Amino acid sequence: MTATAPRYMTRFRCLADACEDTCCAGLVVLVSEPRLQRLKQAVAGTPDAERVETFIRLEPDASPGDDAVIAKREDGHCVFLDARKTCSLHRAYGEAALPDACATFPRVATRWAHGLEVTGSLACPEVARLCLLAEDAVDTVPVSEDLALRPETARSLGGGDSEDAWTQHAAAVRSTALSVLQRRELPFAARLFALGQLGLRLDGFYCRGTEVFHGDAREGAEALLTEVLRAFTLPETLTALHGGFAALSLPGGPWVGICAAVLKSRLGAVRSERFLTLAELVLESYGGVDLLPDDAWRRYSERRERLSPGLAQRVEQYLRHHAVNHWLRHPFTDAPRVLDYVFRMALREAVLCWTLFGHPTVVALCAEVAADTAESRARLDAAAVECFQLIAKHVEQAPQLHALAQGLAGSGGDETLGRMLVLLKGL
Repeated sequence: MTATAPRYMTRFRCLADACEDTCCAGLVVLVSEPRLQRLKQAVAGTPDAERVETFIRLEPDASPGDDAVIAKREDGHCVFLDARKTCSLHRAYGEAALPDACATFPRVATRWAHGLEVTGSLACPEVARLCLLAEDAVDTVPVSEDLALRPETARSLGGGDSEDAWTQHAAAVRSTALSVLQRRELPFAARLFALGQLGLRLDGFYCRGTEVFHGDAREGAEALLTEVLRAFTLPETLTALHGGFAALSLPGGPWVGICAAVLKSRLGAVRSERFLTLAELVLESYGGVDLLPDDAWRRYSERRERLSPGLAQRVEQYLRHHAVNHWLRHPFTDAPRVLDYVFRMALREAVLCWTLFGHPTVVALCAEVAADTAESRARLDAAAVECFQLIAKHVEQAPQLHALAQGLAGSGGDETLGRMLVLLKGL
């Protein structure tokens, strides 16, 4: 066992044509030059040779050395998807002929200084199901690197002996963040607020491109980082932050307005009938496309109050598992600062929670004031898997979300943390 993974990945098996969605739609598939040549060799002399030549090409504005892109049909599905909802190239030539993205999805492999990590994308319904629903789903366990299928394609983040302090100390920072997320005695929103405070305290010296870890200042910077991280492992620190957060009072209308804007921004850009149907039903449940934020907030608040305590704890598990998986799946070092990363994560959690409580099944459960029975839990689970999977696939990586997050975050520091409070209002 030379790698690690959240436990749910050890349980994952592709459902193929039994899946309620398909990974051959809604995702951009890049093909490297070596993989394209291997595929061309595999299909040489067959009727597929011309199709590969025609449908896997560089974008018109691509530069030499860029990856090619697999074309899509008018309905948004890959041109190589057959009538059985399976890949015709895979069926005819095997996994070895496929591009890396097709062969490894929904697996995501990242090589840190301490070893390889394999996580999953919730854009896959089965990954969403396994990650969200099992109590032990996000526990980290040792696995073989073979779980990544093509471990040689893993992204490398450096660290360890790296001269870049931003990546060198990333594992320690992430470990602290994950421990905060697992503090279930605190409300989920309070945990995110604590992560925002952690980001704020790191802002002055630990960020991308930091220079304070070099030369004579290195020892002091490392001692300060250790002290800040240690403080956020102490119950008294988190309890004090929770007390301050709980005392805050903010209107809910702006929170609703942000969540609705994110969902509406995707209506004209996504071709998935499943996503569009869900988005329209969610918006309708809050008053339609032209909803009134304060009225929609009232509806949302009433639904949350009516959900039984047992089912409310179930919702907390969905959000916690999603957040933990996000830290494992998306390295925070891709952001310029920890606070920026936490802000964007808070936006994702807000959109997910608002969407879930607008799902027709959840609206009905709240109207019934359903008890925490096996039946009601199964209904809630199914709604959560649908919401989290479709948001992961069609919203979370969309340019519109990143642009909105950048605009909302402000100029950083106290301003960003203050604006983040709005995103935590409904969690």
